[in-house]
Amino acid sequence: MPNGKSITATSRLQQDYVRLKKDPVPYIVAEPLPSNICEWHYVVLGPEGTPYVGGLYHGKLVFPRQFPFKPPSIYMITPNGRFKTNTRLCLSISDYHPDTWNPAWSVSTILTGLLSFMVENTPTLGSLETSDIEKQQLAHKSLEFNINDSIFCELFPDLATNVRAELSRRAELEHELRNVEGDSDRNDTSSTLTDNHNGAVGGQSALHSAMSNLFVLVGFAAFAYIVKYVVKGLKTE
Repeated sequence: MPNGKSITATSRLQQDYVRLKKDPVPYIVAEPLPSNICEWHYVVLGPEGTPYVGGLYHGKLVFPRQFPFKPPSIYMITPNGRFKTNTRLCLSISDYHPDTWNPAWSVSTILTGLLSFMVENTPTLGSLETSDIEKQQLAHKSLEFNINDSIFCELFPDLATNVRAELSRRAELEHELRNVEGDSDRNDTSSTLTDNHNGAVGGQSALHSAMSNLFVLVGFAAFAYIVKYVVKGLKTE
């Protein structure tokens, strides 16, 4: 028979889940494992105005049986440039600081604190120092990383569907870009290829870079727009 503290943790987490569904945390969705309510998985949707925009960041919260009297462990799974992956994070709301933990704090409080710390640059155990460009590159790669994670796909099927659509769109754009470059190559005159080879190669490289960057920016904007509506739909469920 489970002890009293285990029952308390289960009951409290069930209450927190109901509250979270009614009043979601901005830019974050979260679900417990169906087989274990003490392990929750979350996805941070890269906030606008940050280098994380367009990215999806999957992580997990592992609650002790003594919750809410003891804090959870917090992990980030998706490479992000801010936190080390699959490493316990040292935050004031995590089990690294039981002395600062408040039993009145809920799952929503924890997720809000995590997001706040993610968009800051304050160093801590488990954090990383990377440039905004590196973070943007990881944001772009995060979709493909997450779609290969079975737990992400199982717990967040709506997000997974939109990720697959976005990756398919990217593949189509890349195919169109290659066709444009192929047409450009075929239209080059032999004199240009012979006398101005270096300039032509440089021009094609610049064209590829400019178009690729444009596709990425347009893709990020479109994907972020779609995700907003997914989250809005989750709020009304």
